[in-house]
Amino acid sequence: MKNLDIKAYYDVNRTIEPTTHAIRDTFQIQSDALALMATLIDQEQYLRALDLIEHAQGHVIVCGMGKSGHVGKKMAATLASTGTPSFFLHPSEAFHGDLGMITKEDVIILISNSGETDEVLQLIPSLQNFGNAIIAITAQADSTLAFHANAVLLIHIDKEACPNNLAPTTSTTVTIAIGDALAVALMQRRRFEPNDFARFHPGGQLGRRLLTRVKDVMKTDNLPIVEQGRPLTEAIVKMNESRLGVAIVVDNDRLKGIITDGDLRRAFAKRCNMAELKAQDVMTESPKYTYPSDMLIDAEAVMQRFQVSSLVVLDEHQQVSGLVQIYHL
Repeated sequence: MKNLDIKAYYDVNRTIEPTTHAIRDTFQIQSDALALMATLIDQEQYLRALDLIEHAQGHVIVCGMGKSGHVGKKMAATLASTGTPSFFLHPSEAFHGDLGMITKEDVIILISNSGETDEVLQLIPSLQNFGNAIIAITAQADSTLAFHANAVLLIHIDKEACPNNLAPTTSTTVTIAIGDALAVALMQRRRFEPNDFARFHPGGQLGRRLLTRVKDVMKTDNLPIVEQGRPLTEAIVKMNESRLGVAIVVDNDRLKGIITDGDLRRAFAKRCNMAELKAQDVMTESPKYTYPSDMLIDAEAVMQRFQVSSLVVLDEHQQVSGLVQIYHL
């Protein structure tokens, strides 16, 4: 059967027409739940939870069973990557020996939608004996979990997105949002900056950008350097040889200016006799520069601010040691 015939066959014989209604409804239900959460914030409870986490001398340990456990892993990962030492501990494993991972300085986040999950509740006596503060995330304010917690963050939803109102869908979305809200609030309290984020993400693109220094990417060989009194034609030759699109103009190894393609076009537009011009006649004086030890992201900011594509790199003696360009970022 030809490909076109197969497509026609399925178009005629399929019994269930795909629809986007369920997808759209799921997004709407979960969106409504998040909007509801924003209006029902118990400020006292959230501030109490933030204080407990911020002043904890140990880790934040997140526990939950089933889907709450999966959410808890994400919550712990987000906290850890944003400046709050955190890890996930499976409640059943904790009850069978892994409680030894907990110290009295740790704050424990217990997640249970019903607030009555056996595996979670069985940890409470030990945690109380250790002296740990407990933050509960639950949908039931009158649950056993809420009763024993130092702070209670309630999950408010009208219904699950599941058509049977059974599978954790909306409730898990809201729980993730609660974890994100805690992480963001803690970032603000601690003035967590991009450089701090990069320290925990050295392998990611952002981490590389924030941790990379100019010396790691700058061009150092075959630099198009020309003395300011030399003919412009010599500068053009060096520009072509280096394929960097610029010439660095110096006087006794001291930076005096830079010649770009734009500078050459402006000289041509004035109908100048190029053979008679010196490098200093067309260069842009006092060009922007940076140093090898500067952070690459700071060099990028300078380029963006002054709308230039190249920065000359100077060493500790203020002599030219390299060139960094926007293409290196």
